[in-house]
Amino acid sequence: MKLWKQTLLALATACSFSAAHAAPIELDKVKVIVNEGVILQSDIDTSLKTLRANAKKSGQALPSEDVLTEQVLEKLIIDTIQNQEAERIGVRIDDTRLNQSIADIAKENNQTIDELTASVASEGLTYTAFREQVRKEIAANEARNALVRRRINILPAEVDNLADILAQETNATVQYQIGHIQLRFNDDQTKEELEAQANELVKKLKSGEDFSTMAYTYSKGPKALQGGDWGWMRKEEMPTIFADQIKMQNKGSIIGPFRSGVGFHILQIEDVKGLETVAVTEVNARHILLKPTVILSDDGAKQQLSEFVQRINAGEISFGELAQQYSQDPGSAVQDGELGYQTPDLYVPEFKHQIETIAKGQISEPFKTVHGWHIVEVLDRREVDRTDSALKNKAYRILFNRKFNEEAGAWLQELRASAFVEVVQENQDDN
Repeated sequence: MKLWKQTLLALATACSFSAAHAAPIELDKVKVIVNEGVILQSDIDTSLKTLRANAKKSGQALPSEDVLTEQVLEKLIIDTIQNQEAERIGVRIDDTRLNQSIADIAKENNQTIDELTASVASEGLTYTAFREQVRKEIAANEARNALVRRRINILPAEVDNLADILAQETNATVQYQIGHIQLRFNDDQTKEELEAQANELVKKLKSGEDFSTMAYTYSKGPKALQGGDWGWMRKEEMPTIFADQIKMQNKGSIIGPFRSGVGFHILQIEDVKGLETVAVTEVNARHILLKPTVILSDDGAKQQLSEFVQRINAGEISFGELAQQYSQDPGSAVQDGELGYQTPDLYVPEFKHQIETIAKGQISEPFKTVHGWHIVEVLDRREVDRTDSALKNKAYRILFNRKFNEEAGAWLQELRASAFVEVVQENQDDN
């Protein structure tokens, strides 16, 4: 026992001697408590260093040190809250996606990865710290996008109204080559019989019958002997009954039958000039969703889906049967997991990546999104001409972006207001 005490005393003396002569090392300090997380002095210093370096490069003047520190601190608080939300809903950014994002950053700056690394180092940041900073920013964006999207409601009438405004702007330059068939009211046919004949003609045209031949044969309109061809016209040059029916349809569209005071009319858009054409790939996929719970862990959900894939590939059970029994997406489960033809952009990034990259008929490995764990199978892909809906899509994007920015601001304010935030005073660090 005596020897043990002497050893302890010698160690204590040596430690005291070393501490008295070594250079003092300042420990990192907790500056702000944000809910269950903290912001360190080093976080503030790093952000200030980066901000000053960027301002120096761009020649941007900065406010006073106190104001700058206050602004940086508030941004760090907001960023911390957003990252806590990302953790809460299970957003995870893997190294593959992170590496791709960093490659994109380098490309935008016309740099190689090595040049970007050197640039980061010149700002006083380690490459490891920079990677984690980017990872956190991506996760925060994912959380914000997922949670704010739920708050956005766009009514069809809003889209239609804005699309009409955009169409009026576009119509000033768009020209249409119009084909026209007119069926007149007469004493030999009732209105119902004439309408039935018009519907039958439309059915034949949509099945591939030649429009000019049908116009020569049936039309009683002013251009019947020209095969119904009215030539090239802007909407402002057309008869009103034509202009009222044309809503930015694309080449080959059949419009009608529609009624006027003299009978029924059928239009065909033979060609279009000056109208943006849009072709998109739609994917018909089906999936099985499992949501982790207190009972079912992440690993458990992933393992269960892996077993599903093995059973399907072995022919023991069909994808549809498993989707009906186990999928926790009620809307698709009753359809054997099928989601129908959709553009990939409608899905969250991880899901979008899977349906864009796996082959038709292939079942993915289990993967995680903000909704839970999935496996997905691509049933089919098709190219779709969306020219007729291009303006509606554009109108929807404009409305979505407007509302997203409004709702994102409100969402952040609500998060900030409900968060526990405490600035740690200096005298508390000494206790």
